[in-house]
Amino acid sequence: MNLKFFTASLILLIAPISIGQQDFSAEKLWKLKRLSGGTVSTSGTDVLYRSSEYEVDKNSGKGNYFIYDLKSEERNELPSELKSMKGLRWFNDKLAGTISEGEQTKIVRSSIHQPNIQTLITLPSDELIDFKISPEGNYLLTLQKVKTRKTTADQYPEYPEANVQIYDDLLYKHWDSWQDEYSDQLFLYEIKDGKAVSDGVNLLEGTLYEGVVKPFSGLENVTFINEEKVMYSSKKKVGKEFATSTDTELFVYDIKSKTTSNWTEAYNGYDSSPKLHTKSQQLAWLSMANDGFESDKNDIIVRDIETQEDRNLTASIDLTVSNFIWNEKGDKIYFLAVTEATYQLFELDVKSKKHRQITTGDHNYGSLALADKKIIAMRQSMLHPNEMFEVDIKTGKAKQLTHANDEALKELSVPTIEKRWITTTDNKRMLTWVILPPNFDETKKYPTLLYCQGGPQSAVSQFFSFRWNFRLMASQGYIVVAPNRRGLPGFGQQWNDAISKDWGGQSIRDYLSAIDEVSKEKYVDNDRLGAVGASYGGYSVFYLAGVHEGRFKSLIAHAGLFNMTSWYGTTEELFFANWDLGGPYWKEENKKSYEKFSPHKHVAKWDTPILIIQGGIDFRVPEGQSFEAFQAAQLQGIKSKMVYFPNENHWILSPQNAMIWQSEFFKWLDETLKN
Repeated sequence: MNLKFFTASLILLIAPISIGQQDFSAEKLWKLKRLSGGTVSTSGTDVLYRSSEYEVDKNSGKGNYFIYDLKSEERNELPSELKSMKGLRWFNDKLAGTISEGEQTKIVRSSIHQPNIQTLITLPSDELIDFKISPEGNYLLTLQKVKTRKTTADQYPEYPEANVQIYDDLLYKHWDSWQDEYSDQLFLYEIKDGKAVSDGVNLLEGTLYEGVVKPFSGLENVTFINEEKVMYSSKKKVGKEFATSTDTELFVYDIKSKTTSNWTEAYNGYDSSPKLHTKSQQLAWLSMANDGFESDKNDIIVRDIETQEDRNLTASIDLTVSNFIWNEKGDKIYFLAVTEATYQLFELDVKSKKHRQITTGDHNYGSLALADKKIIAMRQSMLHPNEMFEVDIKTGKAKQLTHANDEALKELSVPTIEKRWITTTDNKRMLTWVILPPNFDETKKYPTLLYCQGGPQSAVSQFFSFRWNFRLMASQGYIVVAPNRRGLPGFGQQWNDAISKDWGGQSIRDYLSAIDEVSKEKYVDNDRLGAVGASYGGYSVFYLAGVHEGRFKSLIAHAGLFNMTSWYGTTEELFFANWDLGGPYWKEENKKSYEKFSPHKHVAKWDTPILIIQGGIDFRVPEGQSFEAFQAAQLQGIKSKMVYFPNENHWILSPQNAMIWQSEFFKWLDETLKN
């Protein structure tokens, strides 16, 4: 036996063969309910969550809110009087939300049991983005669109039919949007007698700055301090400075003096998720040490409000924190982190800094909220989308509270999930998931897919994706090999950091180690291997196309990076490119990233059929990357196809577009691997 490739294999789930069971399909996938939320009322007795469903024929979705009573264990829909409210959240034991009426939107609140909708304020619908009410109800904070720049029409009113965009700095496009004349800024209103009585103070008046960090941050990064101050996480930079830095600070606006101060000037990376424990007057937040590294280790910092002294509670813990909450007393923090390809719940002692893992198992916890001595959390796995669970903090025992998709899934045949530890070329152990088709028969030979993860620093965990769905792939008759290659979190920061400036190096060798080892199994058809992936996973597919030495018979790359030089010249968040590639292509010290590790430099060796998928408003990996790759394949006579979605970004979000994505994905695989 070659000990270099010794595999430790643990079978996690063996699906029984059941007569009459159905195969999972894309149509069935999009009929599943999608649960989110799971926030707990102040009294700790009720949980608010949302269940969303999509109607593919209408190309739309809808969501309904539910209240789960933890005492009676009953799930209730909202009273009919409250169903017009959107964007619901708790305000103490009441609900707050919005009601849109044409061009105006009301921010409202109401009791659940005795519905009586009260309007706090009415604002223009095209300005209001979100809101937050202070804990004691004295203040209302809103996120609103403010015109901070001149448009082309402002500059050239004599040409009203012109269609021109003029820029003099970077970040003129971000994620999927072009920079326009607006900034999203924070407004503070005083509340008296149930109404917002002031005109509202713009905390960023006279600046171009955003009140939240785009494109994904929101008011979860804003907190009130003792009804006296507002703390918010913001990157007060524009243009090139914003595009090349992750230095996000926690700013504090003093309501009385109307002054703003920076509380995290000594910290260089992302500072986010501030949470105040009112009784103990301790402020906790998440902090990254390095400016420019978006996937740095996320630590929990705690500051004593009175002394202004800081303590890093997780500096010596080799985990990166995703989210956290305080306990009632303020002596413990519960946090969420990825460990060995699963997201688990942890307990952290504030005084001793000692931590304890609360949960185990092959699943992902995705949220956490405190309800007495229990944690309410959403949980999913590769086989099951989100359901809500109640976790006993002391024992870690989990109780399933919702069963939104049990009925839909019970008639479906179930794949088998294996967890393997594979030895890499540098003698490291790499966790690899192997997903076997339902009713698996080891005497048969199966086409097999190598799944290449994006990120690049994003765990191949127990996620249930509505696009890259392993259960769906396996149910179509494919074995899926999903390695946690170099550059992923959950295996220590060193493993996570190893991919930076080495994109085409050890991580690519890790992929080949995984597929080579699993391919030794007699049930893997080595003449029918494929590789698939998106983003960095798409880059990996493009790169493997030139170095795989005949292993693969089919390739699929979605939003992949193909030409690293042109990508650097067209992507938007340059801090990412600077950290992971080393910097711009014109500097000699970065030559390896743009020469050796650029897939387009190996394109002369391409000889494998390839499907290329791209969104038209993907500004992270712009469309030119896929256009270049498709053109190179076509001109070399390689069987190739491009699927282009003009109105999709880095992801595919429209239901009907998503169905076509799945159709083309499996049509290609069936054509190149099955037939």
